[in-house]
Amino acid sequence: MPSARPTAPVRGAPCWVSLMTRDLRAAENFYGAVLGWRFRPASLGEEFAVALHDGEPVAGLGALAQSFQVAVAWTAYFAVEDADDTAGRIRERGATVAVGPLKLGPGRAALAGDQDGATFGFWEGQTLAWSVGTGHAPAIVELRTRDAFAAAIFYAQVFDWESERPGGCRVTYEHDQVIVHDGSHVVAALRGGAVESAPDPRVRPQWHVHFRVDDVERAIEAAVAAGGTITPVTATWDGKGSQAMVRDLEGGLFTVTAPGPPV
Repeated sequence: MPSARPTAPVRGAPCWVSLMTRDLRAAENFYGAVLGWRFRPASLGEEFAVALHDGEPVAGLGALAQSFQVAVAWTAYFAVEDADDTAGRIRERGATVAVGPLKLGPGRAALAGDQDGATFGFWEGQTLAWSVGTGHAPAIVELRTRDAFAAAIFYAQVFDWESERPGGCRVTYEHDQVIVHDGSHVVAALRGGAVESAPDPRVRPQWHVHFRVDDVERAIEAAVAAGGTITPVTATWDGKGSQAMVRDLEGGLFTVTAPGPPV
């Protein structure tokens, strides 16, 4: 998790993304080739790294223990004021807290699964001056699930979206999706529909991280050359750009997205 240039995050907004992988060095090579990232050691130890773009932190990478039999995946973390209270809200709604809350660096973190099994994290404490939709941070995090409205109710209750309290996120319905706003920009989207209609039939309900690139086709070529696999290029959630889903060397899914008309 981030530990420099601390700031108070917006309550309920995504505040960090991380990849847990089995071969940290191979992941660094892959994402360096596809997204142009460089890496520095993280404060959590040699099995963790922070990805940088133009010197700015973008994401975290960590190595899974070989004995830990879980899928390699990107995880979005959401900012909360009280990790214990958030864990209680999750359990009260029939969902699962799998790990934590645990003390981690300057704050406390936990991993959870929603009612459909989509994994997400939450973080109590200060974060980097980092916000989805701005700078080099991800363009958006997107939940692809069976019922976007049911999911929106769950996450709104857990993360206090649309609360009368100031300092949180608001929710709108646009382009057949539930859209979450952090102040003046979009930070998350929740999209419903049958899982079978997804480009990859193996895709389960899950949060996807969208990373910006200048050219989707160029990113696709780099991913294939580095050993990744690609889904067909489509329009972005708002129809204003192009995107493609990428599966890295160990199966971690993410999306590359670029502005402009769909290619």
